[in-house]
Amino acid sequence: MTSVAVVGGGISGLTAAYRLRAGLGDRAEITVVESSPWLGGKLRTIDLAGRAYDVGAEAFLARRPEAMDLVAEIGLGDRLTHPTGARATVLAGGHATGLPAGTVLGVPTSAEAVKGVLSPEAVNLVAAEAELPPVELGEHDVDLGALLRRRFGDELVDRLVDPLLGGVYAGGADGLGLRATMPGLAKAIDGGASSLTEAAASIMPPSPSGAPVFGTLTGGLGTVITRLAELSRARIRLGVPARALRRTATGWRLELGAAAQAHAPEQSVLDVDAVVLAVPAPAARRLLADAVPAAAEAFAGIELASMAVVAMAFPRGTELPAASGLLIGSGERAPSGTPLTAKAFTFSARKWGHHGEKDGPVLLRGSVGRFGETASLQVDDDELADLVRRDLAETTGLATTPIEVAVTRWGGGLPQYSVGHGDRVARIERAVAEAGGLAVTGAALHGVGIPACIATASAAARSVTAGMPTE
Repeated sequence: MTSVAVVGGGISGLTAAYRLRAGLGDRAEITVVESSPWLGGKLRTIDLAGRAYDVGAEAFLARRPEAMDLVAEIGLGDRLTHPTGARATVLAGGHATGLPAGTVLGVPTSAEAVKGVLSPEAVNLVAAEAELPPVELGEHDVDLGALLRRRFGDELVDRLVDPLLGGVYAGGADGLGLRATMPGLAKAIDGGASSLTEAAASIMPPSPSGAPVFGTLTGGLGTVITRLAELSRARIRLGVPARALRRTATGWRLELGAAAQAHAPEQSVLDVDAVVLAVPAPAARRLLADAVPAAAEAFAGIELASMAVVAMAFPRGTELPAASGLLIGSGERAPSGTPLTAKAFTFSARKWGHHGEKDGPVLLRGSVGRFGETASLQVDDDELADLVRRDLAETTGLATTPIEVAVTRWGGGLPQYSVGHGDRVARIERAVAEAGGLAVTGAALHGVGIPACIATASAAARSVTAGMPTE
């Protein structure tokens, strides 16, 4: 009987388990080992005032096929829904304004696209960018923030690019790699675009297609996790950390549980033919330190950011701003001059039709936490919720007392795709492939979004099943 262990029970690990079952057949023994008490990783759906509400990832990119295809494949297509037409806003220079459409993660296609968000001086810098010497990237990655500031000045980065990237990486442009975070832009420059505005314009859709950009599921994204676990028919072991990974004569040995439990070998050792690691970079580095030291060393170069989500339910009839949400740059302040703790608000009752039912509570969430800025998270849950509620009142005028609040923290939840990330990932995957019977997946590799994680997990499962006996 073929046996495979999947370490990590998030979307990557459970997608891998599901694909392993499909590839290996009914007689394969698949075990998912998860250190926390629940499955799902950064996909977590809770009950908030009687409604299913996501407090981790709340949506996926619908223009990439992987998540859309998987949802249909596992029988959840009837729950698929897309955002309403409400427009996102950004707090820029102390004023909330509509998020401009003509940008690629804030990189403008023209000066006209960012009028109203930037000062006239900054708009002039955008207009002049096409006249600067051509952008030359070379073969390697470059610091995204440094490049944008050199070409456009600071205001575009601080007011527009950083708030958008903050929702993806919990970090701003400074220190992130262009090729790792905006590969389409880099490809356009490699293909001959001489300026960043030209590159951005070349990869923008020629006109609105009407196709939705994002999707989610009524009932929450946790339903995907539940269905994948069921269909994988894997043995699920919750609350069991993987302590070490060793090569054996016939495969791999996982040492499980805390070190104090090592005296019970029948509970703390799992011998398998193959292993898929679907864990954050620090855990992968630790597990691979002895088994594949070259991969462990590369994983050590991936830094992480922590964040928190403050979910709030307000009484029925509470009025929200006429927007899907509000993005906030790190340098923005409240009208009173007070520094803001929140980096974004999502007005879920405006953004999603299934959360906008008139007879239900009014739901929204605030996000806190930026890479390198830890002070905002070093308070207890009650104080963090109070700070976010204060920011909500200062920026939107909504001072109503919520009927329920839930704080969810994601310590080290978001990997930073810094300069050289692609090279690090290539070293990891090359070293792991040479080890045999071992694969890695997760948000630390080829993208932090749900579709990217599904794609990487599917590839990991294929690499493990190749050459293994099937039914």
